[in-house]
Amino acid sequence: MTPQTPQRPLRVLAAMSGGVDSAVAAARAAEAGHDVTGVHLALSANPQSFRTGARGCCTIEDSRDARRAADVIGIPFYVWDLAERFREDVVEDFIAEYEAGRTPNPCLRCNEKIKFAALLDKALALGFDAVCTGHYATVVMGQDGSRELHRASDMAKDQSYVLGVLDERQLAHAMFPLGDTLTTKGEIRAEAQHRGLAVAKKPDSHDICFIADGDTQGFLASRLGMAEGDIVDESGSKLGTHDGAFGFTIGQRKGLRIGHPAPDGKPRYVLDISPVNNTVTVGPVEALDVTALTAIKPRWCGTAPAGPGTYTAQLRAHGGETPVTAELVGDELQVSFAEPVRGVAPGQAIVLYDGTRVVGSATIATTERAAASVA
Repeated sequence: MTPQTPQRPLRVLAAMSGGVDSAVAAARAAEAGHDVTGVHLALSANPQSFRTGARGCCTIEDSRDARRAADVIGIPFYVWDLAERFREDVVEDFIAEYEAGRTPNPCLRCNEKIKFAALLDKALALGFDAVCTGHYATVVMGQDGSRELHRASDMAKDQSYVLGVLDERQLAHAMFPLGDTLTTKGEIRAEAQHRGLAVAKKPDSHDICFIADGDTQGFLASRLGMAEGDIVDESGSKLGTHDGAFGFTIGQRKGLRIGHPAPDGKPRYVLDISPVNNTVTVGPVEALDVTALTAIKPRWCGTAPAGPGTYTAQLRAHGGETPVTAELVGDELQVSFAEPVRGVAPGQAIVLYDGTRVVGSATIATTERAAASVA
């Protein structure tokens, strides 16, 4: 299979966040001869409440940056209001997952539900052939016309993990102009500068766009309310209290406020979060070792694999790969790790790879630990 190279000009809808990557991606698509239209997604009913500066992708100034970039490129530009869909599919899902004691990835959910569901469906209905974004990943097309999702040529910038929710139909209409070029971020900025794009020096966004001040715990508390509960050790002995179990994640070390050291003098980590009784369980780092997991809601970038197989797995957006054996049993993905891994939390996505090819993704439901501890 080879990187996707359309034989004819396409009608392309370029999603422009107001950042440098999406602007350069739109410019490259236009330069390749495609009929490109830029669109900025208004994802908040009150965008003034979203963060200012360049830390997000949903502010009024971001829409203005995107419009200026489209003007320079010389393409039509629109702002589409997807605030209600974003609130329901991303923000409310984020809150509900934390309330249930899980750790969600809102960027992955946004790609699935907004950029390659709501946006793509609307684009196809309007006669566009593809949606273009500034993600670093590669779509590869086979002789039979089938598509595969692969890692970006530059592993340092690869974003295929958050695109692992895309199915083959969505991949057939996805365009990632930055994915198959070996360019550093500095070179992308230099290209933007050369093209006259004012976003060339704009900082990247890293935080959750809908949390205006970056305070995730405060955001959740304002919506779920403060609820004091116990912090306990593995035997159930009370060590301290907290203001809400939603403020913790599996593997967390800092901010536990236990007040006195463990008997062995070593740090303690969050092992389990129980929203039912509002209890957070802590223990030694060794108790975080996970040997297997079950994941639900699998989505495949092509045909679902048959029988057990060996793959590598990525468990977080900026994490490394680890060897696994995985098998789809009914609607659940059963995964065993070649070596124990730490920091695995229900709600996270596991993405399977076969070399550079993205096989698919699923949402972690339960884990099995090497040590006898709460799972």
